[in-house]
Amino acid sequence: MRRRLAFMLLFGLAGCDVRRDAGAVVASAIGERPELKDPARGALAGPDRLLLDSVAEGLVRFDASGQIEPGVAERWTVIDGGMSYIFRIRDAAWSDGKPVTAAEVVAILKRQLARTSRNPLRPFLTAIDEIVEMTPEVIEVRLTRPRPDLLKLFAQPELAIVRAAPPGGSGPFRIVAARGPRLVLRPAPDLEQASDDGDDTPPPEATVRLIGERAAKAILRFAHQRSDLVSGGTFADWPLLAQTTIAPANVRIDPAAGLFGFAVADRTGFLADPANRAAVARGIDRNAIVAAFAPGWGSTPTILPEQLDSAAPPAVPAWQLGDDAVLSPAERVRQWRQGHPEPLVLRVALPAGPGAATLYAQVAAALIRIGIVPQRVGWNEPAALRLVDAVAPYDSARWYLATACQPCSDTAQAALDAARDAPTLTERARHIAEADAALAADVAYVPVAQPLRWSLVSLRLKAWTGNSRAWHPLNRLRSETN
Repeated sequence: MRRRLAFMLLFGLAGCDVRRDAGAVVASAIGERPELKDPARGALAGPDRLLLDSVAEGLVRFDASGQIEPGVAERWTVIDGGMSYIFRIRDAAWSDGKPVTAAEVVAILKRQLARTSRNPLRPFLTAIDEIVEMTPEVIEVRLTRPRPDLLKLFAQPELAIVRAAPPGGSGPFRIVAARGPRLVLRPAPDLEQASDDGDDTPPPEATVRLIGERAAKAILRFAHQRSDLVSGGTFADWPLLAQTTIAPANVRIDPAAGLFGFAVADRTGFLADPANRAAVARGIDRNAIVAAFAPGWGSTPTILPEQLDSAAPPAVPAWQLGDDAVLSPAERVRQWRQGHPEPLVLRVALPAGPGAATLYAQVAAALIRIGIVPQRVGWNEPAALRLVDAVAPYDSARWYLATACQPCSDTAQAALDAARDAPTLTERARHIAEADAALAADVAYVPVAQPLRWSLVSLRLKAWTGNSRAWHPLNRLRSETN
């Protein structure tokens, strides 16, 4: 009933952007009410990530275009052939006004990387050997293996310099009020640009009202010109936009890099045989799936979007090459059923949302065509096929392969482990290529597309820029200097 009402309210609403560039920026983040949480305790939901990035920057952070800019560190240098990163901490203050010190930064980063930490980025930071305080303003991150993309990981909200108690960071915002699902964020004082007269009160336009709410409600708010931004849109909520007349100029799609496809999570029964896994992969029509969503959302035939730091181009799975000598998917299923007469049921794990219903309809129809009975289950329930929908935090082929391996063969896992531990970038690239080929042969993952990430953006937010990280800091919406 609630979903039906949302559709009825959305239908026919005008989307012309008539909000003046005055007053606080109102931003809706799709999800629950944002809370300030410690990433060491586990993965963060979208609104929580946005809030953490707003009140507790990392050593570095992303700008509007997804490029690296200073955060807690005002500058840095890389020495010893990429084996050492030295950061100078700027003149920053915690939310209670006390100065941020190098010793505190070191302690916070060590907590995120500790063995007991459940930080989702920890598995990709094993090359960090130690983090040390060199002076009260300087820290050094020492590596056992070179990592050219380390700064992109440090820019992620999961590595924000946030205190556990009392909770808070150094900005760029402070939480000044909490009203139900809405938080009021005001720019933190800039200690390096304080005015002589002491009047550093930010203008009303610099304030952000951050709201965590369901996608339908966020879209309604924007359509009624009661907000400036809807952030965190995915394929799951994309069909809701078709029920509105929001102006195309306000609908923005990021060129997000990452994974959108199905991990073969169950290797028993029919799926124990790689040839049978290939039959399922061949039966799923990637082009039909993307055509059911956004125009221009193209399918992808490989796990890797490009070569990246692999020693070889992306491996194309053999099942995509159209070998006529290979049994068709329907024939593979019929052959299996000769020895297993009971119905062949495959569970498909998907999140909630109308887009997930559209995706399931496409996948279910494909499975039925080849003689398989589909069954939809929740994203975290036991399943044969589990959706992977993730934006890459940095540009390493190993992230793609490790994320797609849920699970994969012993050969592929060994190559991934060897790539992680490789002492040189050349050797790492070779092992990554081996892992890519092994995952393709193993049919551990069925690629569909790159992630679909969208936002609704008021024209007053002139600095909003689509980028491969699909990340839009709240302090980089109105101009490059706010």
